[in-house]
Amino acid sequence: GNHYNYWLYDPESNTFDLTRQKETKEPITVPTLSKANSSITFAPERSALVIIDMQNFFLHPEIRPGSTLGRIAVEPTLKMIDAFRTKGMRIAWVNWGITEYDMNHLLSPSFLYNFAGDKKSVDTMSFCTEMGTIANGTIDLGKKLCRGSWNAEMYGPLQDSYLKGKEMGTDFYFDKNTASGLWGVMTPLEMWLRDEGITTMFFGGVNTDQCVYGTMLDSSYKGYDTVMVTDICATSSPPFATEMVVYNMNGRGWVTNTDLMLPLLNA
Repeated sequence: GNHYNYWLYDPESNTFDLTRQKETKEPITVPTLSKANSSITFAPERSALVIIDMQNFFLHPEIRPGSTLGRIAVEPTLKMIDAFRTKGMRIAWVNWGITEYDMNHLLSPSFLYNFAGDKKSVDTMSFCTEMGTIANGTIDLGKKLCRGSWNAEMYGPLQDSYLKGKEMGTDFYFDKNTASGLWGVMTPLEMWLRDEGITTMFFGGVNTDQCVYGTMLDSSYKGYDTVMVTDICATSSPPFATEMVVYNMNGRGWVTNTDLMLPLLNA
């Protein structure tokens, strides 16, 4: 690295020290599946779990019946959240949250087209258009991925977990208006990371090959330690899409899973 942002590598233990030699109360070392199965040592007070787009729009079975893998990822995600909180680490929830300003000034034609249910009716079917109701009319979905809408809330037990963490002061919520939560000069997420001195991020969410990958790439480009936790990531894309992400993240950061991390976080 450079004078301010660097890792230290111990070849005997095959461990990367990500603490940057700053004072650390209780550093944690966990194994990974990257760089010849190296381990990483990180500072809990400068680390965060970042959860991308685990919203009703992408996970609720009445909206996305095919998102089975995303719903399977919920349980290990909740376990990671609890373990991170126990160690005093913070949780960052990063979600689509579109505004009228975004619609009028920022969103590209490609995003508007891709999020239109009917590709011939982009103006009436894309972001911030009314989605109707589910559950026999008892749940108003609201406007598609628009801030404050029910469909843009976290899915089921994840929403409950966020509200609990918000009260505890461990969980923080960030809207985004494009695939990556870190794209641009200074996003809400990045401002928080800098204010809090966060240097290491562990990533989960949906979809692995889209918004999760986009945010991980920008995390790496901006100099953060970037760790993909595979079993809290999911996608509806074909398997080769996830294989591509894992392959690239082995080089840009690290890849691990909850089976490797939780025994050490819960110790």
